Amino acid sequence: MDIVKVRELSDVELDNALKEAKQDLWQARFALSTRQLKDYSTIPQTRRTIARILTVQRERHGADVKTA
Repeated sequence: MDIVKVRELSDVELDNALKEAKQDLWQARFALSTRQLKDYSTIPQTRRTIARILTVQRERHGADVKTA
């Protein structure tokens, strides 16, 4: 998920996407530890997605603090 798509999500959708991405990361790490993971690039991709979501959440929270 690229940053443009992440910025288009609402706050609730961001929370849901973050939970889903963390679950995906956990599953990928589990598959890696059991030697079932075929595509190793999914782990860094998922970590980047999580970082993008957290960045947008922090930006929005920072904007709320500055206006208050």
